[in-house]
Amino acid sequence: MTGSERRAALSLAGIFSLRMLGLFMIYPVFALWARRLPDATAFSIGLALGVYGLTQALFQIPLGFLSDRLGRKRIIAAGLLLFALGSVVAALSHSIDGIILGRLLQGAGAVGSAILALAADLTREQQRTKAMAVIGMTIGASFSLALVAGPILNRWIGVPGIFWLTAVLALLGIGVLYGLVPQPLVSSVHAEAEPVPALFKRVLTDRELLRLDFGIFVQHTILTASFLSVPFVLKQAGVALHDQWFVYLPVLVVSVICMLPLIILAERGRMKPVFLASVATLGVSQLLLLLGHGRLPVVIVALLVFFTAFNLLEASLPSLISRVAPSEAKGTALGIYSSSQFFGIFVGGALGGWLQGVWGLTGVFGLCAALTGLWLLVAISMRPPVQAPRHVAAGEV
Repeated sequence: MTGSERRAALSLAGIFSLRMLGLFMIYPVFALWARRLPDATAFSIGLALGVYGLTQALFQIPLGFLSDRLGRKRIIAAGLLLFALGSVVAALSHSIDGIILGRLLQGAGAVGSAILALAADLTREQQRTKAMAVIGMTIGASFSLALVAGPILNRWIGVPGIFWLTAVLALLGIGVLYGLVPQPLVSSVHAEAEPVPALFKRVLTDRELLRLDFGIFVQHTILTASFLSVPFVLKQAGVALHDQWFVYLPVLVVSVICMLPLIILAERGRMKPVFLASVATLGVSQLLLLLGHGRLPVVIVALLVFFTAFNLLEASLPSLISRVAPSEAKGTALGIYSSSQFFGIFVGGALGGWLQGVWGLTGVFGLCAALTGLWLLVAISMRPPVQAPRHVAAGEV
């Protein structure tokens, strides 16, 4: 990569990171904190946690198209401003309805497709895979950092303070956009990096791609639903909210160590069995959480199993999309995949909150275990993917 390409990849990855940190720092703390709001119910808390996924899913692809016409940086800056506005609305709200509105506005600043399109504008085709890989790795690291930072920051500044910090991070993203990201000489449509309307029907009728879209939908339904309940499980096991990062940090580190040899095994031609085993393992983690209330060692093992499987699947699914999709439709396939992911976040929050209100923690973890069983049935007949991908693309959390 040239110096300009490295600068583009790193700065755009930085913008993604600033967004992801803000979005996910509330995940490990919000459900417990929101219980103190006078109008909060389990369903409304779940809706507040996951509703940004609805507007993110609805607006991500249209804003990508709009960036083709109005300019990448203009759309990205407008999206970050909207994201910051939503964060301020949530920070100032003293009701769960106000936070739901703020989260809706956050999601409406859906600039992921525009950022990836700008990355494609700023890199040569033979170097584009590296740029996308840098962005993808940064997203994963930001998610892990957010889970650890959330409980720490909650002790110092509380959830409203985290929302204020999220607004500041979004404005910093605009500074990075105009201060560090190079200006592209030409903006054009890159079929391998962004959706193309003419290819939607082809992608939406491909059974193998639909299996993977269903998989990422289920995975993020489970993630959001789980984080409505995991803070309560840890509290029942004797870990105060502001100390829960002591659990998340070692669990996340060890899960990455456990994941690496499995990725190597998958890339050596064992992708399908490793993938199916990971889906099954995700279900085992939910059963352990279901049965392990009040027992900290069981909860820690369950979280370790969960994050090992989750991280492996999160890394594998975009790679599988890239291998399965025709070369001219990769961007379209990834756009639909990403929208499925965000819609899963919305469903996980709303459905998980409703189930928690009706059947408690048992209902949430039971749903998640059942969903992994359904995913396994859908995935078991998947065709083994080709061994080496033509492109490795970055997915968004």
